[in-house]
Amino acid sequence: MRPMAGTDETIISVRGLRTQFGSHVVHNNLNLDVRKGEIIGVVGGSGTGKSVLLRAIIGLMTPQAGEILVFGEDLTKMDPPERSAYEKRWGVLFQDGALFSSLTVAQNIQVPPREHLKLSQVLMDELAALKIRLVGLEQNSAGKLPSELSGGMRKRAGLARALSLDPEILFLDEPTAGLDPIGAAAFDNLVKQLQQNLGLTVFLVTHDLDTLHAVCDRIAVLAEQRVMVVGTMEDMLAFDHPWIKEYFHGPRARAAKLSA
Repeated sequence: MRPMAGTDETIISVRGLRTQFGSHVVHNNLNLDVRKGEIIGVVGGSGTGKSVLLRAIIGLMTPQAGEILVFGEDLTKMDPPERSAYEKRWGVLFQDGALFSSLTVAQNIQVPPREHLKLSQVLMDELAALKIRLVGLEQNSAGKLPSELSGGMRKRAGLARALSLDPEILFLDEPTAGLDPIGAAAFDNLVKQLQQNLGLTVFLVTHDLDTLHAVCDRIAVLAEQRVMVVGTMEDMLAFDHPWIKEYFHGPRARAAKLSA
């Protein structure tokens, strides 16, 4: 476990969150604070709503109750132009990159700048090239379609797009899912380097124990429709809850600890 990063300043605050689909309640009275400059890992069993929480924070779904503040503001109460200005301050990497299949890597990276900025094509191409280098892709990948990339390359291309507007917050949804151990470790290292070099706050949904050991400053565990506990890996190991004990003390947890 690396030394605690970030500050005590809260950059995301969730209070009393309730989300549901029909009669199925996913979250009920969920509370969570994310500190500026930290990497926080969000974990939980299947169906606990890890990705739902991420989508609620970034505004892709509307909760039934509760308050979500980002940068100290309730974005749900803003008009579209005002909200758009705030949305430029974060980037999102969805599972498998979520790239537009008909666009090249460079064109995918240029989607957010086209929406929010007024840049010449020359500057757009320079921006795409910069972000491609930033995430460790070869420059010749700029003209490739997503179908021509490996899984790891698609994730890096998606990460480059998420970073295209120089965000303050980076949301990652299962970023190492589907990668082999070497590729996953390389992606973890990339995220840690980018967070340190760019001063990012990272909200990371994952099930990967190696990732939790390698990059996360704190961990938030979703269980019983809420955030059961938030803390360091040491806090997780000491917490007395059946799922948490099984998850953090099981064979995979021991293997992850040895490799950290």
